Amino acid sequence: MISLVGLEEKADARVRTLSGGQRRRLDLALGIVGGPEMLFLDEPTTGFDPSARRKAWDLVDRLRDLGATILLTTHYLDEAEHLADRVVVIDHGRIVAQGTPEQLTASAGLATVISFRLPENVAAGDLPLIGEDLRMAGTLVEVRTRSATTDVNTLAAWAVGRGIELESLTLARPSLEDVYLDLVKESAEGEEVQVGS
Repeated sequence: MISLVGLEEKADARVRTLSGGQRRRLDLALGIVGGPEMLFLDEPTTGFDPSARRKAWDLVDRLRDLGATILLTTHYLDEAEHLADRVVVIDHGRIVAQGTPEQLTASAGLATVISFRLPENVAAGDLPLIGEDLRMAGTLVEVRTRSATTDVNTLAAWAVGRGIELESLTLARPSLEDVYLDLVKESAEGEEVQVGS
């Protein structure tokens, strides 16, 4: 368990000498040491560094694969998106949405964002008409679209036809965090997302 939660270097240390994040890792290890069939994890990775956080995710994945039922409460929506089979979004004590992460992101109707750096000697007006909403932030172009495949194809064909490289080209589909913020309209300070797997 010590190895699974990344506390090998503290194996002989007394609990009172552990940092807050290390104590959280110890709490996680103590919670799973008996191989429970059902596990309640409340903000289990708070205070974890990125490496320990990924190890904890791997551990939760393994427990789920072994048949454990896990109820996870977290504010880290990337964690919920990675770990959850089902998500319940609670706003001010009310369930406002539930489903798989994929169902929630697909049903939100949020736009996909195509972004890239505006090439030198190209004005924003020279770009092909794509998407529903084009925004500029310095040289960064962002296009919000509901037809990402068509718009990326149009943009790529335009750039290739002119011998232009679109630097920093990315396509970002809405994340669970985007869906959450849309659902609660950014007014849910202190609210929680509960996740079951």
